[in-house]
Order: sequence, then structure tokens, then C-alpha cells
Amino acid sequence: MAVKVEVATPERARLGEGPVWDVADQALWWADITGGKIRRTGGDGSDKVFDFGEPVGCIARREAGGLIVAAKSGFYLYDTETLTKTFLSDPEEDRPGNRFNDGGTDMQGRFWAGTMKDGGGAPEELGQFYRYGIDGSVTPFFDKVYTTNGLAFSPDGTTMYYSDSNPLVRTIWACDYDTETGTPSNRRVFFDTREVAGRPDGGTVDADGCYWMAGISGWQLVRITPEGKVDRIVDMPVERPTKPMFGGRNLDILYVTSIGSDAEDALDGSLFAVTGLGVTGVEQARFAG
Repeated sequence: MAVKVEVATPERARLGEGPVWDVADQALWWADITGGKIRRTGGDGSDKVFDFGEPVGCIARREAGGLIVAAKSGFYLYDTETLTKTFLSDPEEDRPGNRFNDGGTDMQGRFWAGTMKDGGGAPEELGQFYRYGIDGSVTPFFDKVYTTNGLAFSPDGTTMYYSDSNPLVRTIWACDYDTETGTPSNRRVFFDTREVAGRPDGGTVDADGCYWMAGISGWQLVRITPEGKVDRIVDMPVERPTKPMFGGRNLDILYVTSIGSDAEDALDGSLFAVTGLGVTGVEQARFAG
């Protein structure tokens, strides 16, 4: 079966990011960061947009209903029925120039989200990741990151991946992950993206344990084996894909978000569906808090 890359929805995002497929919903939830919007794209082709009112970095469905959201001003619960949001915590109240970026849940339902410097000016290592626990605790990890990205977990949950997209770093790391405590350790370089055209943006893991990287500025997706070797490259019709996520009824469609532009005839900012890859994804856990 030939690999096909198609536009999944007609409306483009300003900065598409954070896709997560919810098996129970049979829908892809994703963010338009700078547009301040959350989108729900159903497997039936439906598309619903929620205006959150501020930049949204990443989201996850919640077992108790609605979403958990990492936004510009901190962590929130969001009721998608009443459209009300409940503030939880702002771990970077002392860093108003930052915003949340990439994140997701581990296999046990803890929510992880990373921050980065927002806006223009020279890049600074002001970002780090936070684990929002099921009990509401907020714990920082991995400080001095330019652009937090690439969060993903191996199929058995015992390896955690994350990356820094900055051109000076462009590295993906792997850590051992204690599933009982939600604690990463033994950080090591998993993949140096200077081997490929694109820098590491968002990532996900397939059922074979291979890591899929959105190669931003490289027009590509890269599949990397658990041993850190390039397995295959899929060309994309946009220069800046941002994050892949497997979805569909059989978890065999790779959805990919991208960054928008002012070019009217470009596909920048589109949500794409990649089919014919011959691999399937891993079910994403809902936030258990």
C-alpha cells in the first residue's frame, strides 16, 4: 500500500500543535497555539473549534470529563460542554514571558507539559518540563531548555523521550521512566537530528516502539528505531510539520499538525492524515486526575 499524505481538514491553524487521539471519542484533539483555540476533529470528518481565550500549548482528555490544558497562564481544567475553565496552577508565575508548549500523558495518566520563552528576541534557555500529578502536585524537571518538545513514552511506558528544537541543540533524549513514581532518570542522547534535514519538534511512538519525529524546517517525518537509528523518512508538503499522532479506528492513520503562514495557496497550518505506513500507534491515556 502506497503512503499517502492528505489534508484532513480545510481550515488552517496559525500554529497547529499537540494532537492527541482519544480512542473513546474516536476524535483527534489538538491546539492552535497562537490562535488560542482547541480543536476536535472526529474520525467521521466533523470539526469543532473551542476558543480558549489565550495561547494553548498542549491538552489531554480527562477521565472525569473535559480536558486538562497547559495554556499561557498555567494549567486549567476545561469543560467542553459548558465552555468553562477552572484554573489549577501556574508554576511559572515568576516568568510571564514564557508559555507552555509540548506535552501529553504518561501511561498512568499523569500530565506532562513543557515551557519555552514566548515572543521574539534572542532565544534563551528558560523552559523546562512539569509533571502535573494525579493528586494535583506540580513537579519541575529538565531545566535550561530552549524549546521543550518531543514528549512521548515507549509502548510499555518505561522509556520517556523529549527534545529541544533550538538549532543550537536539536537533540532528542531518552530517559528510564519509573511508572510507579512518574520519575525519569538516566538521561542520554537518543538521536542527534543533525543527521537529518529537520530539527526535532513533536513526537510520538508506534506499537513497534519506534519514535516518529516531526522534522520542522525539513519538510519531513522521521521514524527512529529504539536503538536510535533512522528507519524511514516520509516527505511532507509543508516545511514546518509540528507533531505526529496516530489515530483512526485502527490507530493506523498518522495525523500531523503544522505551522501556518501568510501564503494563501500554501498548505501551511493544515492538519494532515498520512496513510499506508503499515504500522499502528499506541493508545494514549487520559489524564487520571
